[in-house]
Amino acid sequence: MGETTNENNVIYVKTLGSYSVSYNGAEIAIGSRDESQIGLLMLLMFHFGQEGASRSLIKNTLFEDRDIEDVSHAIRNVLYNMRKNLKAHGLPDANFVRQSKGIYYWTDEVPVVEDAREFERLAEDALQEEDRKLQAEKLNDACYSYSGRFFAGRDNVPWIYQESERYRTLFHQITTVLMEYYRETHKFKAMHELALYAVRVDPFSEWEMYVVEALTNLGRFADSERYYEDTVDDYIKEYGDRSNEHVRDFIRRLGEHLFHDHETIDEIQEKLTNSDDLGGRGYYCSLPVFQELYQTIERTMRRNADKIFLMLCTIVDSKGNPMREGPKLTELSERLKVAAVNSIRHTDTVTKYGQGQYLILLINTTAENCKIIEKRINDNFLSSRQRTGISYSVNGLIVKKEELPVFE
Repeated sequence: MGETTNENNVIYVKTLGSYSVSYNGAEIAIGSRDESQIGLLMLLMFHFGQEGASRSLIKNTLFEDRDIEDVSHAIRNVLYNMRKNLKAHGLPDANFVRQSKGIYYWTDEVPVVEDAREFERLAEDALQEEDRKLQAEKLNDACYSYSGRFFAGRDNVPWIYQESERYRTLFHQITTVLMEYYRETHKFKAMHELALYAVRVDPFSEWEMYVVEALTNLGRFADSERYYEDTVDDYIKEYGDRSNEHVRDFIRRLGEHLFHDHETIDEIQEKLTNSDDLGGRGYYCSLPVFQELYQTIERTMRRNADKIFLMLCTIVDSKGNPMREGPKLTELSERLKVAAVNSIRHTDTVTKYGQGQYLILLINTTAENCKIIEKRINDNFLSSRQRTGISYSVNGLIVKKEELPVFE
């Protein structure tokens, strides 16, 4: 927090990422932050300081929806207990809070330094700087002064949530500006370090894009590919599965930053070749890959006017209703995957669309053969006493033949 961090008789408040209060090097214990009205009132007064906090804001924070007959009296009681607490921690005997026209202000007698306010000051100063090199230095200081969400864990309090989002938006703004500067000046090592920091303090906000970009431009292609794979796994775990539209879009955009070192065509072909022994079974892939494959085949088949069939397999209960959740569905879903892969040709493709649903892309076949495939899947999936089943939906896509240019 600048040069003031070693000054005596100053209250230091940490609100970004975690919450703590100290005075003259000693922490001020305020009990459970989830229960203590004293702690919440301290946070309010420390944060709004000279701007002041309104009576209604204090009431809503301390007492929520409770019906308080005398709000001013109730607030005075908490203020009295807060004063006792602060004096017990060595603060001077002072009237820490003054009230004027329904607004409560923190005293000028005891200075307060709060990390969130310091971050905001650094960020705004950096954004106003016109010299780009100097601005980058200031932006760097501001970015690394942000250490996480404001008063994390109390997003249920409206004003805390609003401030948390405001600081997070400001962090996103200044970090993006600095990343653009690093890209333009080819400072990819600094970009990599800042991106990793941003991923840690502002998770699942797509800062991983810059990590992959920086690693690629640094020539660390193997590290870039590993980080890409780990990131995809993390986002799938966070958002459920690859059927989530946000996850699919993010994975696509993340992949656009992934490149490899220069290699010969033989080396590239070896990496592209599927080394798995399919044994005549179908090919299983992720939903984004399935989608790209579907669109590619749709385009290429315009030359031959062939048929594509898209089959949707949905696990249903004994009454024929789709199963949507539960541990049993997880086990059945994995069984359906195995059954589908083992029931189709090696030229056909399977993907998981959602929990209990699989898509199958069938190429150059007929509607009659789709019925045969359904029977194969049932034979591989169903047991004699099984009450659950599979519902099938099939759409045929007939691609009209186009007059395409002939390449000599």
